[in-house]
Amino acid sequence: METALLIIIGVLLFALIIFSHEMGHFLLAKWSGVRVNEFSLGMGPRLLHFTKGETEYSLRLFPIGGYCAMEGEDEDSDDPKAFNHAKVYKRILIVAAGAVMNVLLGVIMMACLLGTQERFATTTVSQFTENSFLEQAGAQPGDVIVNINGYEVYTDKDLSFALAMADPTDTRVTVQRDGTRMELTPIDYTQGTGEGQVRLDFYVLPQEKNAGTLFVKSFSDTASVVRMVWMSLYGLVTGQFSMNDVAGPVGTAQAITQSAAAGLQSSFGDAVYNIVYMLMVISVNLGVVNLLPLPALDGGRLLFLLIELVRRKPVPAKYEGWVHAAGFCLLIGLIVLITFNDLWRLFTGAGWG
Repeated sequence: METALLIIIGVLLFALIIFSHEMGHFLLAKWSGVRVNEFSLGMGPRLLHFTKGETEYSLRLFPIGGYCAMEGEDEDSDDPKAFNHAKVYKRILIVAAGAVMNVLLGVIMMACLLGTQERFATTTVSQFTENSFLEQAGAQPGDVIVNINGYEVYTDKDLSFALAMADPTDTRVTVQRDGTRMELTPIDYTQGTGEGQVRLDFYVLPQEKNAGTLFVKSFSDTASVVRMVWMSLYGLVTGQFSMNDVAGPVGTAQAITQSAAAGLQSSFGDAVYNIVYMLMVISVNLGVVNLLPLPALDGGRLLFLLIELVRRKPVPAKYEGWVHAAGFCLLIGLIVLITFNDLWRLFTGAGWG
C-alpha cells in the first residue's frame, strides 16, 4: 500500500513539473496576447478535454510530457494574434518562461523540504571528529569554509557537492577567519586510511529556522542546485564524467525508486522527502538544460530570437526549421542511447559507455 502511494506521489509530482513548465509558456502567451490553440498535460490519446475561449484544454493518457500549442509557433500565420507576429521581446519572455517556472517550482519544493527541518546547516566549522584531517591541516572552530578545490562555497549544499567532487589525494580548502581568506595545507584524505573519497570529518554550526531564514535559504539552496547542474554539464563536456554518469528516463526512475526505498526503511515520511528532493533536482535540471542554446530546446529558440533582436529581422523560418529538425533528431538519438545504457546498467549492473 505504501509503495503504491509513493508511486502515485512520484507520478503526480512529475506531472506537476511538466505542468509548471507548460504553464509558464501559457501564462506569458496569454499576457502577450498570443493565441494558444491547445494546452495539454500528458501525451498520447486524450482522456478529457474541453474548450474555453480560444483554447482547448486536454488531459492525455501518458504523463510523460505536455505542450502549449501557440498559433504561428512553428509556421508563419496570418492571424494577428499569432506567435510570429508578437514583438520579439514578448516572444523571448514566452519561450524563457517555461524554464523559469521550473526553477521557481524548485524553490517551492526546496522550501517544503527545508520546512521539515528543525534547524539549517551552515558552512561555519563548529567542531571536529577525532583525528580530523581538516583540523590537522590548520582549520579551527569558527572558520567559514568558502572554497574547496576552486569551487566557491556559499551554502551547505555547495559544501557537500564540493567535497564529493574533490580529489581525495589533494583537497585544497580555503577558509575565512577574522575577515581574511586563507588556504589550508593541501589534505590527503587517503593517507593512512586507504579510502578513495573525502571524509566529512567536521561539524558545522546550525542556523535558526524562522520565516526569514527559510525564505532566504530556499532561494540560496536552489541556486546551489543550479550551480551543481552547470558544473555537472561542464564535467560531462570536459570528460570529467562519462556516459555512465548520465541517466535517462529509466535511470532516473530507478534512482527515484532506490531513494524512496532507502527512505522507507526508516519511515514513510523519509521516503516522501527523498522523492520530493529528487524531483526538485529534476525540475531545476529541466529548467537549466532547457535554456542551453541547442536546437530543439527552448534555449535554441531563444538563440534565434536574440539573433533577430540584434539583426532587427528574423532568420528565415525554413532555415530555423531545418536546424530545429536536425537538433530534434539528434536529441531523440541521444535519448535512445542513454536509455539503452540505462537498461544495460539495470540488467548487467554496469554501463557500457
